[in-house]
Amino acid sequence: MRQYRKQTLTLSALAAALLLAFAPPAAAATTGVVTTIVTNPLTGIALDGMDPVSYFTEEEPQQGTPAFEVVWGGVSWYFATEANREVFVRAPEIYAPQFGGHCPMGLARGYLSDGNPSIYLVINKRLYLFYSTGNKDAFQLAPETAILGARAAWPELQKALSTH
Repeated sequence: MRQYRKQTLTLSALAAALLLAFAPPAAAATTGVVTTIVTNPLTGIALDGMDPVSYFTEEEPQQGTPAFEVVWGGVSWYFATEANREVFVRAPEIYAPQFGGHCPMGLARGYLSDGNPSIYLVINKRLYLFYSTGNKDAFQLAPETAILGARAAWPELQKALSTH
């Protein structure tokens, strides 16, 4: 009986160690700040360094630079020009991607997926990022329905982000 308990304890300890080894890291452990904004996992920069204002003012979004940086929402945002930086500072909620840059189609379907700054739409003067071109295409079939579904799911899914 003693040998059985010893084996059980050993297996339990091994299982716990494996769970810890393969568990996803806590958001606070990498950046020190828990945020609902999608960032580049290597740099911690929003929109992979793209200028959020340029999505609205240029044909294609422009790469920002650390010379024109703002910290908003607990993360760094880069801008191509000082003017764009100032515009963002005055109204960041207008220029930042909706749902923190999470894909609205994923949200509408009940799950979180990071949007890709290269796959986007500006609809009703709001920026939406998509996980894939397929999700972008699905969104375009019924954008109002997708936005309503994403808005309904976002508060609950947002809570899941703060627990990681």
